[in-house]
Amino acid sequence: MAGLNVSLSFFLATIALCQAARRVSKALLPKGAYVSFALEVAGAAQLGACCLEMRMLAELGPWAGGFGPDLLLTLLFLLFLAHGATFDGASANPTVSLQELLLAEASLPGTLLKLAAQELGLQAACALTRLYWAWELSDLHVLQNLMAEHCSSALRTTVPHGALVEGACAFVFHLTLLRLKNSLPIYRVPAVALLVTVIAYTAGPLTSAFFNPALAASVTFHCSGHTLLEYAQVYWLGPLTGMVLAVLLYHGHLPRLFQRNLLYSQKNKYRTPKGKPASGPEGTQTPTEGCRGQEPGQRRVGQQPLGSL
Repeated sequence: MAGLNVSLSFFLATIALCQAARRVSKALLPKGAYVSFALEVAGAAQLGACCLEMRMLAELGPWAGGFGPDLLLTLLFLLFLAHGATFDGASANPTVSLQELLLAEASLPGTLLKLAAQELGLQAACALTRLYWAWELSDLHVLQNLMAEHCSSALRTTVPHGALVEGACAFVFHLTLLRLKNSLPIYRVPAVALLVTVIAYTAGPLTSAFFNPALAASVTFHCSGHTLLEYAQVYWLGPLTGMVLAVLLYHGHLPRLFQRNLLYSQKNKYRTPKGKPASGPEGTQTPTEGCRGQEPGQRRVGQQPLGSL
């Protein structure tokens, strides 16, 4: 139980430090640099550090600490609630940034800056978390340091199956993000946290359910068991494909690439009636036509002069 308390303290300290970094950056940096760079660095660092500690608990906790899956899933849900409440619009996920680019909601330079910031934040998280493990504040950290050089791969199935699993996870995740995009945070944040927890429970035993290329590259690409190309197929190609399919299914096209809707036909909401103007009975005239057809000085047939009345 002492090891769990140490991990909980690490989670709280990480979230507090990253939140403090956001506040300082917001006060000092221009809005563009804050949104495109500082937010993503802080969000990626927070996500990466918490993910590394959670992965350590998931691998060592069941047999070294007596932690059950219910405890680990509850922790994961609470962590993503905290991420959603503190990220301030950051995604810390390259596929989400690329989704914004495909939807023409972000520019190419801004997207590249976000991708660089995410990688920087994850590398900082890995370095600081390993330094924290070196302090060996709990027995779990002692075991983690002993096993650090021989880490096990997060991919526990075949490469095609793993790519399909990661693609399906990303597809469901991005489709949910698109559906909840305009929802209030009080509804969107718990829904996303619950979805991530369900995905982790379902696909975690197979691929660890990253559906985040940068996070997977920082956590598991250096582990033995598979080549870099195999890892890239599962953790890069799979999520990117799932994201593109989700955008296509939701919008019917990729706005950044082409405007034509490929899946859904667009019909005009308002239809203009094609009927001809109704004509009156034969021999009838409108007052304007009657006045226009009568020249000055003429009177109609059967009309008597005023003097004869």
